[in-house]
Amino acid sequence: MFDLLRVGIGPSSSHTVGPMRAAHRFVRGLDQDGLLADAAAVDVELFGSLAATCAGHGTDKAVLLGLTGEQPETLDTATADERFRRLTAERRVPLPGAQAVDCTLTLHPDRFLPTHPNALIFTALDRHDTVLDSRTFYSVGGGFLLHETHDASHQVPRPFTNAEQLLDLTGDGPISDLMLANETVRRPEHEVRRRLLHLWKIMRHCVDRGCRTEGILPGGLNVPRRAPALHRRLQQQGGSGDPLHAMDWVALYALAVNEENAAGGRVVTAPTNGAAGVLPAVLHYYHRFVPGADEDGTVRFLLTAAAIGIIVKHNASISGAEVGCQGEVGTAAAMAAAGLTEPRTAGC
Repeated sequence: MFDLLRVGIGPSSSHTVGPMRAAHRFVRGLDQDGLLADAAAVDVELFGSLAATCAGHGTDKAVLLGLTGEQPETLDTATADERFRRLTAERRVPLPGAQAVDCTLTLHPDRFLPTHPNALIFTALDRHDTVLDSRTFYSVGGGFLLHETHDASHQVPRPFTNAEQLLDLTGDGPISDLMLANETVRRPEHEVRRRLLHLWKIMRHCVDRGCRTEGILPGGLNVPRRAPALHRRLQQQGGSGDPLHAMDWVALYALAVNEENAAGGRVVTAPTNGAAGVLPAVLHYYHRFVPGADEDGTVRFLLTAAAIGIIVKHNASISGAEVGCQGEVGTAAAMAAAGLTEPRTAGC
């Protein structure tokens, strides 16, 4: 579940979060294999979609910062742009706990590796240009990397791969109980709850920043941020008898997250960056407009939403490069609908 709902940075889980994680994992692998100290250069190749939209999605920035040891969950987004400019100018990257190495980035926008459109190849060389290690990663959506290894000892007690199995397993009980039982195989229940509430905190901060931050979004199209003006207008309106008034707030929350994501801010992939505004918008609706909303309801909301996301990811795809943006947003809408229904039917 926490692979599906994870903290990331904008603007794309496939093109930013995944590549940063791939770069970090490559360097970590060099260290684990005892090769890090011998590295004198790292060559990075981007293929297909990653290469075609490299600058616009900040893929180059994500890769270089990942090689320095940064991860999406902990990156200081306020200093990321300046660090990237310095790394680009110097053409050298300081590997974590080791020396700075030469770094080249090669784009192949018209070449596609057979497994997936979003492919990266990292190659480390020593000072004699001998290849120390070379690894291929595929960023398949939501920050996931293909061929990630998972601990086989963590077999969940109530596995499911489709909605029919999920409903059979839950019976008359809430989906969130089943998800919690599966998650507590990996970590204690209090830790599951703490991490879910931390994700909710990240979502709240993201909405707050999006509602307060003025300016022009990056990308060269001179698109102004719209969320702050909409936020002021809704605050001035106060209460409203219009039954659609709540929907204006939902639209604001989603827009605020989307603009933060476009600006490279910190978001929660739910299930991707491209669809990251939907889940927090509906969760904000739950807390603002649903009587009795509380932290336990938030936990149940996210557990149930994750169950739907898991089904989609297993049977179809959450990658915009494969199924289009509508596949991402449609999945997020289904997750949010299930999440909103859960706490209201589970007695929370």
